[in-house]
Amino acid sequence: MNVEMAYRDWSLQYDTNLNKTRDLEAIALNETLGQYQFEHCLEIGCGTGKNTGWLGQICQKVTAVDLTKEMLEIAKSKMNAANINFVIADINEEWNFANNEYDLATFSLVLEHIQDLEPVFEKLSKVMVQDGYVYIGELHPFKQYAGSKARFMTEHGEQVVDCYNHHLSDFYTAAQKAGFVIEQFNEYFDDNDRTSIPRILTILCKKI
Repeated sequence: MNVEMAYRDWSLQYDTNLNKTRDLEAIALNETLGQYQFEHCLEIGCGTGKNTGWLGQICQKVTAVDLTKEMLEIAKSKMNAANINFVIADINEEWNFANNEYDLATFSLVLEHIQDLEPVFEKLSKVMVQDGYVYIGELHPFKQYAGSKARFMTEHGEQVVDCYNHHLSDFYTAAQKAGFVIEQFNEYFDDNDRTSIPRILTILCKKI
């Protein structure tokens, strides 16, 4: 299902549905970035704002971007923070929304919906300050190999969102070509059971 259409339909139930991937990724984000403070964050794929409010606590300013108007409207309705600016945009197009330099950028459950990572990293590199950090939190490739995808139920049955499998080397190559180094990889497991397939992959990159 087309990404924009899917998240439009998913928006009304996104916050309330049982969603282990959404919830574990939020924990991963907090653990990865909780020790830092930033000036200006570019949050790509803010959705209904599940991470936006928390990012607003560790960043002086947050530019929260999403493709889907309905998701953004829900995010806006939940927050009244002067340091958060919401923008609707497609990151596959020109980044006219990125009119600052950022010392943090985040992608939470976004890049699985992007077919080619390299153009996104190239655009990102142009708006990041030197030594700025990029956080990536994704459904783990191992889960994708096993058939897991973003999906939700409607009155018309199960809806599966358009997704693309990215190998670990794809993230590494795209980041390296755009002038980033990988500072940290981490994996998060359901119930912290490390004998199971990891659910979430996190990558922390740094602009050099």
